[in-house]
Amino acid sequence: MTAQDVVAAYISRGLTVATAESLTAGLVAATLADVPGASAMLRGGVVSYANGVKSGLLGVSTALLAEAGSVDARVAQEMAVGARSACGADYAVSTTGVAGPEAHDGKPVGTVFVGVAGPDATHALEYRFAGSRAEIREAARDAALAALLEAVS
Repeated sequence: MTAQDVVAAYISRGLTVATAESLTAGLVAATLADVPGASAMLRGGVVSYANGVKSGLLGVSTALLAEAGSVDARVAQEMAVGARSACGADYAVSTTGVAGPEAHDGKPVGTVFVGVAGPDATHALEYRFAGSRAEIREAARDAALAALLEAVS
């Protein structure tokens, strides 16, 4: 699976994508945008490193953030729903997690949630990645791309 596969799958179906990224800080959107022709499917994205951006721009519940922290499946789902709405996209993918070097919100390094929101369903996937900070971020990006492809396959 490559970014080219994702771009081709969405273009062939006439569908658009948005991103909401925390730990990946734009890697998913940048990887998609590296593919020639991506402008036909990539609507935009939000880098929401801070919880205030998650709640203010993406509409993630402040109560949920206070209760669960930012590294949570429900937060990933709400981020994806918010990006889909904000960007007017058919589908959206989100990433939130802990790339390290320290645990965050009581979650160990390598914990990642990928959210996907589409016209019919929203869900989140949980991962445990190992490696350096960069390797965890890249693995989260790859998981998000795979989730986007799976959503329309």
